[in-house]
Order: sequence, then C-alpha cells, then structure tokens
Amino acid sequence: MQLKCNSNTTTTVTMKNAHAQQAFSAFHAHRPNSKLFTMRSRCTMRPHHAKVVHQQFPTLKKMNTIYPTPTAAAIAGSEGAGFPSTDRFDVLDIHHVEFWCADAASAAGRFSFGLGLPFAAQSVLTTGNTPHASYVLRSRTGSLAFLFSAPYARHCADAAAATVPSFSADTARRFTADYGLAVRALAVRVADAAEAFSASVDAGARPAFPPAELGHGFVMAEVELFGDVVLRFVSYPDGTDVNFIPGFEDAAASSGSPDFGLTRFDHIAGGVPDLASVASYVAGFTGFHEFSNFTGDKVGTAESALNGMVLSNNTDTVLLTILEPVHGTKRRSQVQTFLDHHGGPGVQHLAMASNDLVGTLREIRARSSVGGFELLPPPPPSYYDDELGVLVDRDDHGGVVLQVFTKAAVDRPTLLLEFIQRIECVENQKEYQRGGYGGFAKGNVNHIFKSIEDYDKSFDTPAPAASYI
Repeated sequence: MQLKCNSNTTTTVTMKNAHAQQAFSAFHAHRPNSKLFTMRSRCTMRPHHAKVVHQQFPTLKKMNTIYPTPTAAAIAGSEGAGFPSTDRFDVLDIHHVEFWCADAASAAGRFSFGLGLPFAAQSVLTTGNTPHASYVLRSRTGSLAFLFSAPYARHCADAAAATVPSFSADTARRFTADYGLAVRALAVRVADAAEAFSASVDAGARPAFPPAELGHGFVMAEVELFGDVVLRFVSYPDGTDVNFIPGFEDAAASSGSPDFGLTRFDHIAGGVPDLASVASYVAGFTGFHEFSNFTGDKVGTAESALNGMVLSNNTDTVLLTILEPVHGTKRRSQVQTFLDHHGGPGVQHLAMASNDLVGTLREIRARSSVGGFELLPPPPPSYYDDELGVLVDRDDHGGVVLQVFTKAAVDRPTLLLEFIQRIECVENQKEYQRGGYGGFAKGNVNHIFKSIEDYDKSFDTPAPAASYI
C-alpha cells in the first residue's frame, strides 16, 4: 500500500498481516482531507478561564533529533544516523518486569491465562528457594517476560537461599501491604551490569543493590527508579543456555498452553507527582534522551489533563514514559487517581507489542469475563470504523500506531495494560526507523486519555480540595 504523505514523497506501508491491513485501511478511508495527511486533533478544548498549572520540562539531550533523514546511515544504527551516543552504558533491551505480590502462583496464573503467556520457569521451595516463590511467564515469539515473586513464611526462610539476590521478604511484605499487586522492578539487559551500576551511581543514581554474580556469567544490580520501583541491570553472555537466570528451573512444557502473539514490552509508564525532577534524575544517570513529550494543553479535556515525557536509550529499544498530573482542572487528573490509590509513584501502565493486534485482542477479549482482563470501551463512531476498539493513528513522520488499553488489571484503579502494534514504513525501499516506530501519535494519546478519564469517572472520585489551585 502506498500513501501520499505530501506532494513530493510517497511512503510505502508494509503490513505484517491481513488484520493490520484491515485496521489500517479503515484508518486510511476515514482520514481527514489534508494534503499533509495529518490526523485532526481530537482534543476537547479547555475553557479559556480554566487555571491550569503546567510544569516546566527539563532540558534533556537529543531534543528534536528523533527522526533523522532516511539514509543508509540511518539504517545502520543510532550513531550512524546522526544521533550522538548519550547512553552512559550499553543498554540492549527490556529483560523482564517483576511484580511483588502476596501469592505469586495465583497472580502469574491470571496473567498467563489472560494474556496468553506460557509458564517458562520457576524458583520455589522444591528448587531450594526458601525466601520467595517466583514464576516466570515468557512469550514464545519474543522477549516479553514477567516475573512474579512472593515471600514465604519468615520462620522458614534462609535469606542466603534467595534466587533473586536482591529479594527481601520483609521489604516485599511492606511493599505488598502498601501497593497491592504492583511492579517492583524494571529489568533491562545491559552489556555489563557492574559497569552500568557504577556509571549510574557516579552520575547520581541512588543505589539499591550492588552488583552480584549469579553464576554462568550472569550479574545483577539495582538502582532506585521512582517511588519503590527499582531499575534492575542484568548482564550475561550471548548464547547462554540458562532459561531466565541461574537458580530457576524450566517449567514443564504444555502443548495446550496459550499464546496470543504478544512479543515484547513496547514501553513502560510511571506515574509521579513531579515529572521534571524524575525525568532529570533518570536521564541524568542513564544518559537517555527525550524521545517524545506531551503537555496538558495538547493531551487533555475540558475536565482534566496530564503532562508526559518519554525517555529512550540510543537504539529506542527501552522506552520509559513518565507521567504527572496537571492540577487546577475541574476533575483530578487520572494520574492523580493513580497516585492516590497506589499510594505514591509507581508503574502506571505496561505496553506490550503484537504483530497481529486484532488477533491478539480477540483472544484477550474471549477471556475477559472469565478471569482475564477487560478492555476499555471502543472509540465512538465519530472516530472511525474499526474492530475491537482499536485506535489507529499516524504521526507527522509516517509512523502508524494501533493501540488498545485495558481497565485496571489489579484490584485498585492503578495499573493498566496496553496492547500496541507499530506498522513499519519503508521509504525508497529502505526501512529507516528502528524501535518505537511511529512514536506516540498524538491523536491516539488524546483519545486514550479521554477513554481513561471516562473510566476514572466510574469510581466517583472527585478531586480533593487540596489538588485545586
């Protein structure tokens, strides 16, 4: 399929499958009539009298250099495409996300059933792990991996036997009491975990756990990220035959285990009270650059808004979104709802990629009413026609993004799940952008905000007086 992006350039969109073709065709047929082929804003204009407070964004590296001119060098990698190398250490990809909980088997079972992720490994009493029970879910077709961990009884635990060396049973109990089922660690694979830890601390990161050798060439270390969430560094040799990390045994394979086509974490978003300070802290010790940003005057409604910034490593394989509430609006921001119910900063949503989003959503929706995850309502007919409530949009640089959110994935109205498909574009027969293709299309972002705001209203939680200005 070819799209006229402007009078001089034709961009070819390569579809991964028939479902993507169908979804994109619906978007293309209902696009606004514009020579530049840009989506109209779906932002409900805020009344002029509203007193909205916007935080000043920190100045970060690589501003306005996200989309280089498509050249052969752009295909080769970040530095060849004109990007300065800003990462303080080599970051490869997201390795896993760890939840701390009260019952790891139950939590892992629900996510496995609801998301189509098979059990891949475990570390429990029968494997000699007395401090905690841990279960790993991993997609068959990509790098997506969840780790669920829960403490065993105090009098039965030998702290030295913990397979995840940073695990503290007492800390985990307090964490679960404070936050419920929530993300404790965002783990990234790095070239050298000890070097990443040292470089981070030297650059101002708050240490959480020093480097520890796990065997088989594996090293793990942690620094504080935001709230009680840590950024975990994991390094290991290429070609290792260890399934997850040393000390985990492979789960028994089952021919009937599900697989809905989720492949990897696209991005991970945190909710914080103050974006500027957190973004400066994280970018300062990682060297990550600003991939995208959005402010309350662009993403919001007449009732509430948020500010956000996306930080990325050099190769755009690790995207970390940081969100803060905008105060002074009619309703409290949905980010403030997260902060209030979560009890402080934390991971607000997890975005997972699929190469066949419509097929993935059919499987997820089929299990929604029997213990799975419930999707947010579809967009109104005025948006454009599509299946299963998929939002389809493109950014100013040719990227096409399909997105869907769930309602809260846990008891509290806190953690949301997002499913996303990025349709690759090719110009002059060359693919010219790597991870994060299509960026964060503003039309989708704003409509997602409105959908979550409507969902937030169902809790009947008006903003407390203290949040008004």
